[in-house]
Amino acid sequence: MKRQRPAILPSILDAIGQTPLVALDRLAAGLPGRIALKIEYFNPGFSIKDRIALKIVEDAERAGKLRPGGTVVELTSGNTGTGLAIVCAVKGYRLIAVMSEGNSVERRRMLRALGAEVELVPQADGAHPGQVSKEDLELVERRAAEVTERLGAFRADQFHNVSNVEAHELTTGVEIWEQTDGKVGVFVGTVGTAGTFMGVARALKKRNPAVRAFAVEPARAPILAGGPVVDTRHKIQGAGYALIPPLWDPTLCDGYVGISDEEAIEVARRLAREEGIFAGFSTGANVAAALKIGRESEPGTLIVTTANDSGLKYLSTDLFPE
Repeated sequence: MKRQRPAILPSILDAIGQTPLVALDRLAAGLPGRIALKIEYFNPGFSIKDRIALKIVEDAERAGKLRPGGTVVELTSGNTGTGLAIVCAVKGYRLIAVMSEGNSVERRRMLRALGAEVELVPQADGAHPGQVSKEDLELVERRAAEVTERLGAFRADQFHNVSNVEAHELTTGVEIWEQTDGKVGVFVGTVGTAGTFMGVARALKKRNPAVRAFAVEPARAPILAGGPVVDTRHKIQGAGYALIPPLWDPTLCDGYVGISDEEAIEVARRLAREEGIFAGFSTGANVAAALKIGRESEPGTLIVTTANDSGLKYLSTDLFPE
């Protein structure tokens, strides 16, 4: 049964979750499989990461790891940081977001507008703006650890924190199940921290073990699939860091789909033009992978994926040229 929100919410935090699921019947016309996209940019921070931000902070409060007036530190490509900035603004915490200079400028501007302090980390040698590599992430992790230790702050630690997975198991996955009346057959998702993929896959398979879950990776760095890593640089921000995330559980994954930057960009642009859905690089990758699976599926298979964030976060990039 669909849960109803009260007419007036106590705070913006109560607007997190319960995002719409939209059929992509124009984009996927003629395919045997039907594709539905969960529009996560309806969250207050315009991304799916608002869910984990709220869960991580509230779990830390319950555990006594975060007390009134405390400081939160986290490495971020921008979306988790934005979610944390919203949560910290409402709850009165100081947030220091550590991010690579390779991430889009819109993300850092949003963070600062929401009251966060942003620590920008120069990219590794040979990196290109707009392409965050494994090496860039390692530099960001090093700085985040230093800041956390120096301040004695609470580290959100999304790559290791089980609250990340639980947030999606308890909300995103449950919502998909309810919105499809249990008819979802396939879930498709990019993997960064692995929180979304693990949580949704676990929730769906718990209810129906026959549901299949496919991980989306950059075509040049298919490390989860066991393929050769040709290049750790790509444009799918927030995903595909050419490392196996600590939260990853391969037993919940039924297959892998490699997507190139070009495929992600093409599909993101088609989503805007043909479906009126204005989303970012990783959403383009998700839907490109879902289309590939849809072409090979049994007729009537319902494939669900997520629109991870808004295209507004990428206006300074080449995703949507002037």
